[in-house]
Amino acid sequence: MPNLTKNSTIAETILKSLSKEIVSGAIEPGMKLEEKTLADQYGVSRTPVRDALRQLSSTGLVEFRPRRGVTVVNMGIEGLLEMFETQSELEGLCARLAATRMTAVERLQLETLHENSKNTIDLGNIEEYSKLNEQIHELIYIGAHNKSMHQITASFRQRLAPFRSSIFFRTKGRMTESYQEHGQIIEAISDSDADKAGKAAHDHTISSSVNVLDYFQNRKGSVESAVLSDPGMIVNTPLA
Repeated sequence: MPNLTKNSTIAETILKSLSKEIVSGAIEPGMKLEEKTLADQYGVSRTPVRDALRQLSSTGLVEFRPRRGVTVVNMGIEGLLEMFETQSELEGLCARLAATRMTAVERLQLETLHENSKNTIDLGNIEEYSKLNEQIHELIYIGAHNKSMHQITASFRQRLAPFRSSIFFRTKGRMTESYQEHGQIIEAISDSDADKAGKAAHDHTISSSVNVLDYFQNRKGSVESAVLSDPGMIVNTPLA
């Protein structure tokens, strides 16, 4: 059972723990998540458990069913493909806008975050790199200077958070690849090259999705071979 530390709320800690177990397969699709059982498991009241389940529902990993409670969803390959396809388009659009709208101060902040993330790779600090990774993406959303786009992209990115935290940077070499991809995005933004920035951000998201698809193929064996044998189904998705 995870430690319920002061660094995050109890609900957030429970949310992260349940997300990790669902993505890893420890909690299988179709299983019911009972508030009382979870409250006893974590040694807390039902209120933070209820909050965690509500947040978990927003990621699409579980669903509330009338008179049946909370049930773990069977996340199929088609659903994942759709989510990553959508996220790649949103990330690309934010980067395109940031390339022409980001202020000099925001560009400097972005470059600083990128340099700091390199230090975490040298130290092999996955958790710190993950935090800086989120800050880099968030700053690009801010730099787009479009509140609606910022809200939509950040919200959708949150839906994919359980997959990123459980899989992405634990794949050998993924942190280095991510750092290099960030470099391409940031360079394009610094050059005010909207087309290049949009494509780099789009491709960065697709590159990340490959790790998830591979993971689910190895864990479930339910990924259709046609999808993985033809990565163009997602990699060649046109950038709007």
